[in-house]
Amino acid sequence: MSKVIEIRNITRDFPLGQEVVKVLKGIDLEIERGEYVAFMGPSGSGKSTLMNLLGCLDTPTSGTYILNGKDVSQMSDDELAEIRNKEIGFVFQTFNLLPRTSALDNVALPMVYAGTSKQDRIERAKEVLTSVGLADRMDHKPNQLSGGQRQRVAVGRALVNKPSIILADEPTGNLDSKTSVEIMNLFDEIHAAGNTVILVTHEEDIAEHAHRIIRLKDGMVERDERKTLAHNEV
Repeated sequence: MSKVIEIRNITRDFPLGQEVVKVLKGIDLEIERGEYVAFMGPSGSGKSTLMNLLGCLDTPTSGTYILNGKDVSQMSDDELAEIRNKEIGFVFQTFNLLPRTSALDNVALPMVYAGTSKQDRIERAKEVLTSVGLADRMDHKPNQLSGGQRQRVAVGRALVNKPSIILADEPTGNLDSKTSVEIMNLFDEIHAAGNTVILVTHEEDIAEHAHRIIRLKDGMVERDERKTLAHNEV
């Protein structure tokens, strides 16, 4: 397997008045293509900061981040925006959908930035919405959809550009337990189709879907637990 993520001695400091808060304190991490990883840790452990760095929403104070063979740790904002659109599919707790826009157009949006033709955008968005179980909801706006359906739209949007990684930040945080199970089954299917999936969660039952759980504490990796795949496969 090839490495999709390689980070070396990553730190992230934030100035707070006269002081500097050291949130990440020298993290080394490798993630292989096709892995299914969950980041866990208490509030303040650095998991959200690390997720923002992995998603190219932020840059490290020091250290190196190689994403798909490219060093993104020193890139400009414009370069990072391009990498985010091509390489990373985001799924957020709050869905982040455009409220007045149909499910189809919400899913197609990343392809607008990628310069895909309108016809190709529509075809690909339809294909993805069908794959996440929303073939009959394409023209619905977010307020016409349940929470679980909205999250499926968000997952479809994350998949549409065929990114290297799906990053999901508390993807079931706003959902009831039955809908959470359905969404996690969808992530399991996405991983089984060959995608690299990285979750941030504080819920053990959600993390259990992953094949590897990385536990953060005080800005460092406390434990890196890999499961045997036989345990996950039926």
